[in-house]
Amino acid sequence: MPDLETKPIKPVEKTPEDAEHKQHSIVPRSSVSGSTLTLVVAIMAFLASLTLGAVWTVNDTAQSWQNDVSREITVQVRPVDGVDLDTALISARQIVGSYPGVRSVNVVDNVAMAALLEPWLGGGLNLEELPVPRLVSVSINESNPPDMEAMAAQLKANVPGASLDNHRAWIERLTTMARTTILTGLLIFVLMMIATVLTVVFATRGAMAGSKHIIEVLHFVGAEQSYIATQFQKHFLFLGLRGALAGGFFAIVFFLFVGWWASGNPADPTSNQVEALFGTFGIGIGGYLSILLLIFIISVLTALTSRFTVLRHVGTLDRSSGDG
Repeated sequence: MPDLETKPIKPVEKTPEDAEHKQHSIVPRSSVSGSTLTLVVAIMAFLASLTLGAVWTVNDTAQSWQNDVSREITVQVRPVDGVDLDTALISARQIVGSYPGVRSVNVVDNVAMAALLEPWLGGGLNLEELPVPRLVSVSINESNPPDMEAMAAQLKANVPGASLDNHRAWIERLTTMARTTILTGLLIFVLMMIATVLTVVFATRGAMAGSKHIIEVLHFVGAEQSYIATQFQKHFLFLGLRGALAGGFFAIVFFLFVGWWASGNPADPTSNQVEALFGTFGIGIGGYLSILLLIFIISVLTALTSRFTVLRHVGTLDRSSGDG
């Protein structure tokens, strides 16, 4: 008998589509709900990053205010009938400069005073025609400050119209406002995280509803809860990471643009006053690192939320089968 020619059997080649289908058979990789969840996470991450950056900016500004008040005080000399204002300024400067703990004493000249008043009274001011108090800027040693009470009493007794302002009442009000703003921002941040968690819970339940029969079959044939939960965890980790990266990226671009815009503004009195109150609208390296940390936290939070939701659902199946 002639030898039969045998041909080798070629293995069935698997296409990438088949491999992907096998790998993501429990949770579909691309779906309308997955795209929607990615968009929602991106929006939440963007808003949370903006809130975190605003809190960071307000906190830095409040720290700057506190540092300024610990380094500088102001002597105000008001015009008094029959008293030469320039002589009163010289006397106030000599009294303040005699106290230990005072580093420097500078009389604010007419040009600087006009620049300070320009946002409210306009340009071209003639201070000689206006009853405007004159200021003496005093730099002090914050680690060893002078005796403020004794200095104020001596100024009041020897210089008519003179008063000492340590800015503490004004700074305390601004600091209280800043702390309230920070607490409000943190509350908003926490609410956003809670909203993100609830969104992931509903999205996970929707994904489980679409794969209900597959989950039940895998569970009843002996698949461990951790295996089923891990499939959802990997899927939602990818969605959360993609959404958080998008939201964090746009937030970083926003802060870079605002910082560039603020630094490019002309140096006029109005912009100087705004900068003194709110800073340069820059969050610094620490702020950008906090946004990157927030991206990681949102991704992990999304994955863990999905995992716990699946474990709870599979545990319900166990109790149902036990009751049966």
